[in-house]
Amino acid sequence: MPGAQKTKLLVDSIQDQGMNQVYIIGRDGTQRVVSVINEEIRRHGLKFAVAGMPKTIDNYIPVILLSFGFDSAIEEAQRAKITAHVEFDSIENGLGLMKLMSRYSGYIAMYTTLASRDVDCCLILELPLHLEAPGGPFDYIEKRLKENRHTVIVIAKGAGQQKELEAPSMHNF
Repeated sequence: MPGAQKTKLLVDSIQDQGMNQVYIIGRDGTQRVVSVINEEIRRHGLKFAVAGMPKTIDNYIPVILLSFGFDSAIEEAQRAKITAHVEFDSIENGLGLMKLMSRYSGYIAMYTTLASRDVDCCLILELPLHLEAPGGPFDYIEKRLKENRHTVIVIAKGAGQQKELEAPSMHNF
C-alpha cells in the first residue's frame, strides 16, 4: 500500500532528524493524516509526538473557539460590506447582496453581520429558508427597501438549499 509506505518514510524521517515534536496545521484531511502518522508512531513504540492544529477560515470545528484565518475572513468581509453599503445607499432601491463562503456553517456571514450596523438581512445555511413565506425574507427586504431606499443582504453560500446538514464530527478529524 503506497500510503502506508509514505507514512513510514515520514515517521522514519522525523525520527532520523531527532525531532521530538511535530505540529501539522490544516483542515480535516490534514488532521486525518496526523491520525495515521500517530498510529504508525504507536505501532512502532516511538518516543515523539505529532500534534494536529485545526485550521479553517469557516471556524466550523466544534471544539475550537477561533480557528486560524477566521478573523482575517471577517475583516475582509467587513471591507466588502462597507463597499456594498456605500454603493447601494447611493441609489434608489439599491439592493446589495454579499455571498460569503461557507463549508459546514454560516459563521463568516453571521459574524460579518453581527460586526455591522449596515446589514439588513443575513441568511445562513443552518436555518431553513422560505423566501416567499409570510413575514419571510422577501417581505422583510421589501419593507427595508421602502424604509431605507436601499438594503444590504449577507448570504452564506448554501443557504436555502434545504438539504439536511450534518456538522462534522470529531471522528472525521
